[in-house]
Amino acid sequence: MHHPQLLQQLQDVVGQNHIITNKKKSQRYRFGWRTGGGAAFAVVKPQTLLLLYQALQVCVNHQAIIIMQAANTGLTEGSTPNGDDYDRPIVIINTLAMDQVYLLEQGQQALSFPGATLFSLEKVLKPIKRSPHSVIGSSCLGASVVGGIANNSGGALVKRGPAYTEMALFARVDEQGELQLVNHLGIELGETPEEILSNLMTGNFAKDDLTPSDAQCSDKEYQQRVRQVDENSPSRYNADPRRLFEASGCAGKLAVFAVRLDTFAVAEQEQTFYIGTNDPLVLGRLRRDILQQYEHLPEVGEYLHKDIFDISAKYGKDTFLSVKHLGTDRLPKLFALKARVDAICKSLPFVSAHLSDWVMQTASRFFPQHLPARILQYRAKYDHHLILKMSEQGIAEARAHLATFFTEQEGAFFECDTQETAAAVLNRFAAAGAAMRYHTLYQKDVGELLSLDIALRRDDIDWLEALPEALQDQLEMKLYYGHFFCHVFHQDYILKKGADPVKSQKQHA
Repeated sequence: MHHPQLLQQLQDVVGQNHIITNKKKSQRYRFGWRTGGGAAFAVVKPQTLLLLYQALQVCVNHQAIIIMQAANTGLTEGSTPNGDDYDRPIVIINTLAMDQVYLLEQGQQALSFPGATLFSLEKVLKPIKRSPHSVIGSSCLGASVVGGIANNSGGALVKRGPAYTEMALFARVDEQGELQLVNHLGIELGETPEEILSNLMTGNFAKDDLTPSDAQCSDKEYQQRVRQVDENSPSRYNADPRRLFEASGCAGKLAVFAVRLDTFAVAEQEQTFYIGTNDPLVLGRLRRDILQQYEHLPEVGEYLHKDIFDISAKYGKDTFLSVKHLGTDRLPKLFALKARVDAICKSLPFVSAHLSDWVMQTASRFFPQHLPARILQYRAKYDHHLILKMSEQGIAEARAHLATFFTEQEGAFFECDTQETAAAVLNRFAAAGAAMRYHTLYQKDVGELLSLDIALRRDDIDWLEALPEALQDQLEMKLYYGHFFCHVFHQDYILKKGADPVKSQKQHA
């Protein structure tokens, strides 16, 4: 598909060094972190907000399909093309270069550009003992702040609900087909797009004592909502109409330039409890007790089935060790390097397209056991695992309740030390990538990887699914993990060789 005028005008805007048309070089932008991918006319990487706006203007003028992309860590194919049968040229606009973060109202809020990641926001907030809506992300390293807002991402922190704001700066195409910049940040930046974006880029605006507004910069109703355990609707889910507002939940239908978000105080004291049981109903009862009876909500409540525990422990070991020893700051660059290596390998004959995965997996075997003894003992004893993190007065509350609860219920718990806490959290965090690693290494022997996010009703007590035999027979492996108190689960199904993924998904639904 040749569009010389479109290409020339994009090059005039962003410069030839910031546009990719070569298929091999653009591959890591055109294919998803887990699934999805297809052809694109060009990948454009504007270096400033003003250049982003001008690139959008060119694309709109040429009626190109625009895919907004930041970190490209999503699990649901929203940041990439899907196939090669589009009727118009696709331009992927990658925003990672625009990663500025400003603190507002003495750090009570933050303003994030479209390329800012959870890492960068967390780093800015750490000195003032504040934290963002999500920390690290529940599944992916390097996730962007705006990507979370655009997709109502939930994260692993129970108290905070879906990523949400009613204050954003975004561009949309109006009814006349014209590009329009909308400033709903509640900050005076000027009148024209050039003024607004130039002032934003240079920080030429008031950051404290801003005009009061009733607009929300987080989901302030969520704590009450998640406690309503007798309601027959989910506490949160993607595209929930309750939390669709302009940039929030826009899923790429708007081009978001900046979002204004609440930040949160870091707890002075935290304690992690590791819980095991062989009866899923025990965890269901525990969830209801905690959400109904505790004065203080948990910070984190992450579930792992024993099968994903094992997959994560073996095939997520390199991720675990990388985060532990290198820290989170260096990992986005490491994963970008891996993506480039994979792209090169795919173009070489007689070289595995997944050479880096084989190398990293093999290397991880030479490191000693990375999980603490007590966690491994619980894995040997129990099918169902819950990582419960409490803070402040909630620690004593949980300690007393759990001691009583497990005198009457099947299962047990222990209080984690610092090392056990870090290990439990990292093993859960590595789960999503580990499932993909397993599938990548053994794809010749198994069928496709089918990944579903399931939001259960808040009143679902019998929460663990029982698959019909016809569907069970098509599965090589099923892997369950998720955000237990929110009742939102990641469910990965590795199909048997030859099983039809479309048919399997319909049967599951």
